[in-house]
Amino acid sequence: MLTYTIRRTLQAIPLMILISIILFAILHQMPGGPLAPYMQNPHITAADIERLKHNFGLDRPVWVQYLSWLGKYLTGDWGWSTMNSTPVTEAILERLPATLELMGVSFVVSVTLGLIAGILAAVKPYSPVDYFVTTFAFFGFSMPVFWFALMLQMLFSVTGIHFQMFGYAFDFSLPSAGMTSTEGGNFVDRVRHLVLPVITLALIQLATWSRFTRASMQEVLHTDYMRTAAAKGLTFFSILIKHGLKNALMPVVTITALSLPGLFGGAIITESIFAWPGMGRLFITALQQQDFSLLMGYLVLSAFLVVFFNLLADLAYGWLDPRVKYD
Repeated sequence: MLTYTIRRTLQAIPLMILISIILFAILHQMPGGPLAPYMQNPHITAADIERLKHNFGLDRPVWVQYLSWLGKYLTGDWGWSTMNSTPVTEAILERLPATLELMGVSFVVSVTLGLIAGILAAVKPYSPVDYFVTTFAFFGFSMPVFWFALMLQMLFSVTGIHFQMFGYAFDFSLPSAGMTSTEGGNFVDRVRHLVLPVITLALIQLATWSRFTRASMQEVLHTDYMRTAAAKGLTFFSILIKHGLKNALMPVVTITALSLPGLFGGAIITESIFAWPGMGRLFITALQQQDFSLLMGYLVLSAFLVVFFNLLADLAYGWLDPRVKYD
């Protein structure tokens, strides 16, 4: 296992360098290039542009600029955000808590409900429960995120839900805009701000989790070792959880690995619609403002997380399935 881990880590280094080169070249082709934010100033002159190019080293060959950026990036100097007038690392760390709060809650909700729904559908195939889970999953797969988010805003924020029961008035209206994790407010107020974006994100993820869990669990339920465990007199719940679920999680691990980078990268559409000040919304704003340093920092970090969590998924296979040998 150690040899495999070292080999995969060494393989990831040239991959990350190649990704950073491609991103650096693409962002350099933006209209205006790295100086695009300064070009928006109507009073800037050609002399000012040349002076900025010299000060930022943009008059050097592109490969020299890339090596200079790479050296600084590896030492923690990710550049200066022209949009926020702050270091890129500071701009990212400022938005990260809000993203972790939103994405973490939605991930836990979707995984918990998705696993339960998938297991129930696999245990009772072609039953009303299975048909309901399947229909709900197809609904989640086909639902456009932006449309569903706007419908939730209209239902719970614009119009609101008000009704009376047993002489008491109930108000289920919810705020449509988000709040950062550093803002004031009690726990209930923070939960109310999280409800709508969490429902939007969890619906899509829940559909994925339930379908993969159902298919994997159904395959495991018909294996010989499951029948052997039942012949030994073990309870059905013990067989299902101890012997079935662990082996059924093999393909689900891949989905988890691909989902975890999103916990740090944020949800671009959802955060924009609900005005949630996380990483996804930061990326959209940086793209609109053509903030070169911030875009490079965000994209390279996202690429690294994808590579890293895929490595963790491969290592998890060896723990979940003893038949998987890497050495």
